[in-house]
Amino acid sequence: MTEHRVVVVGAGFGGLFATKTLRRVPARVTLINPTNYHLFEPLLYQVATGILSEGEVAPPIREIFKAHDNLDVQLGWVTDVDLVAREVLVSGFDGRERRVPYDSLIIAAGAQNSYFGNEAFAEHAPSLKNIDDALEVRSRIFHAFEMAEIADDEDERRRWLTFAIVGAGPTGVELAGQIAELAQRALKGQYHHADLGQTRIVLMDAVDRVLPAFDPELSASALKTLKKLKVEVRLGTRVVDVDEAGVTVAGGERVEAYTKIWAAGVKAPSLATRLAAATGAPADRAGRIVVEPDLTVPGHPEIFVVGDMAAQNLPGVAQVAMQGGRYAAQVIKGRLAGKPVTKPFTYFDKGNMATISRFSAVANVGKLHLSGLLGWLGWIGVHLFYLIGFKNKVTTLMHWVVSFLGRGRSERISTSQQIHARNALHHLSTDDHHRAVGVVQQLQDGRTQ
Repeated sequence: MTEHRVVVVGAGFGGLFATKTLRRVPARVTLINPTNYHLFEPLLYQVATGILSEGEVAPPIREIFKAHDNLDVQLGWVTDVDLVAREVLVSGFDGRERRVPYDSLIIAAGAQNSYFGNEAFAEHAPSLKNIDDALEVRSRIFHAFEMAEIADDEDERRRWLTFAIVGAGPTGVELAGQIAELAQRALKGQYHHADLGQTRIVLMDAVDRVLPAFDPELSASALKTLKKLKVEVRLGTRVVDVDEAGVTVAGGERVEAYTKIWAAGVKAPSLATRLAAATGAPADRAGRIVVEPDLTVPGHPEIFVVGDMAAQNLPGVAQVAMQGGRYAAQVIKGRLAGKPVTKPFTYFDKGNMATISRFSAVANVGKLHLSGLLGWLGWIGVHLFYLIGFKNKVTTLMHWVVSFLGRGRSERISTSQQIHARNALHHLSTDDHHRAVGVVQQLQDGRTQ
């Protein structure tokens, strides 16, 4: 009898927990991901603001699963699903396409940033969804302070010292708080010509409160902390244009800023659109697939969609993906054992957390609402617990001690390549893009002669 083949698409939280659950299942598991690492996305903003290195939030997939004898890991992008042949189509870094067969398929491809139809904004306002984004944002932030130091025109200096952040959810709030800490504390006294006290941080969103997914009381607490940090919070403000020199909001007002960061929303990847078209499954406005109660695609019990790609009226947080990935794997495990799981997927809400600055965070855990120092200590504990790998837990804690108890930011490297590479790659053709990314990967791995 042919061994059952399970393909897991994506090594985010959903794919990670699905793959872990499938370790001792009598099946051959193939995990396909466009990067060789799992990204702990909740801490990505700390890479962008110089607190953590990328290695601490992105452990290698092969290291995580080194004890999984039934697992193959493949690098590439899953671009489509052949429902008849039961194969996924994978595009490689060399531009070639290959096919990987499956008997059961778990799609946990996550989400991508949404500019709400204004894709041109991306050229001047990077998002924060992956390591490349974080390194670019980090370079832009620290480059801005360097340029402010050498600017001989006051208007020019003000533009370099102004940071416009679009989106008042956790990512936007956390970025705003950390940039404020950079200017007011971590970098204090290190610049002799630029007055970092003049740093202006503008956080804007069309919503009516910061952290709208949190309890209103905690949103108010977060807003109060942001104002103490001198962050300008513009709510009910819709961005209509983003260019090299700043942001234009509805009504024509301008915010002149050379550094813009987009943290305003997400949408499903293009794979979701193709899967919905092929299966006839309904999708919501963000392109997410409406799944059955057992997380399968309607009419296709062999295909599971978990995490941010599934429309379930659940928050887009890591816990949804973790629990969904584990559930899908348990269903497959039950089927193979002749003990089918009949209980539908139910989400256990463990709450929301967001940090605003050192010693200040908000946490929504059931009926328990924490803010300030207690919220921050809770945030520290939870994130250390879920961070992958003992070594990463230790080094992350050490960096937090240096950054939060002291003033240090150990990751302050800024390079022109990190600032400009994304837009340069964007203008290449698809094939050229894959080849260019492949060459960069080879250079980084030291394989190019």
